[in-house]
Amino acid sequence: MGAGRDQRPVKMRLFHRTRPLKRWRYVAIFNDELMACAALAQIGPLRQSFWALYMRREKFQREHTRLLPRRGEVVLAAGLAADHGSHSDGVGVEGAGQLGHMRICDRGVELDVALSEDSGFEARCANGRSEVWTRKQAGIAAEGTLSLDGGPARPVRALAVIDDTAGYHARETEWWWTAGVGERADGLAVAWNLVSGVNDPASGSERAVWLAGRPAEAAPVSFAPNLSSVMSDDECELRFEAESERSRRDNLLILASDYRAPFGTFSGVLPGGVPLERGLGVMEHHRARW
Repeated sequence: MGAGRDQRPVKMRLFHRTRPLKRWRYVAIFNDELMACAALAQIGPLRQSFWALYMRREKFQREHTRLLPRRGEVVLAAGLAADHGSHSDGVGVEGAGQLGHMRICDRGVELDVALSEDSGFEARCANGRSEVWTRKQAGIAAEGTLSLDGGPARPVRALAVIDDTAGYHARETEWWWTAGVGERADGLAVAWNLVSGVNDPASGSERAVWLAGRPAEAAPVSFAPNLSSVMSDDECELRFEAESERSRRDNLLILASDYRAPFGTFSGVLPGGVPLERGLGVMEHHRARW
């Protein structure tokens, strides 16, 4: 586990015993004006896409989930720094260059940003007789343009978090998760990825806190049921205030999903005793039968 080491299995079959391969790429960007996310996911042979955009000053929100993704609506390409020369386990990856790429072109939203990806923070975690691989990036630069409803393109400069995951999760899985970016009182850049319920052994987990772009594994955490805070085993508390929420419930008999994923602001202290002067990011509680 850690930055700069590719721990992804060389090959991951569509099924392991009776469990289908679940894999996704999720990208979110944050600045004082907007919060946006997009994801491409696959469960066995099934695919899904979603995106959400929230303009903070205008209190304007738009989102869309599609169970049969259309080509070009959501594009998430991995940059070379994070790709390690292979796309074999990526989802929706198209022609990576030196920079990564996030594009949403749907329902009047045209968001197009380049991502200055790095090697990330990786983990491989046991899940029963199977395993899950994941790589997180947080606090990386995102730069591009945004146009709404055919209006003029406006420049976007933001910080991003990226989640690449592939593995054979349990049939019934429930997790709490948060990721975001911010700074200490002295202006030092801070970012985080914290989770409970998946990939969360006491050590060798995906939990991480970044200081000035350098990640270190974080202590185990627990989430308030209403997603108002995160407590760590080293007695640090991260507080959250929601501004906009994406939520959805699906029951497709074989598959089911029930989640809340609000955008908002953070304050308090991150695991490891890192004081957060201000932060922007996302919280999530998700129950899945997959």
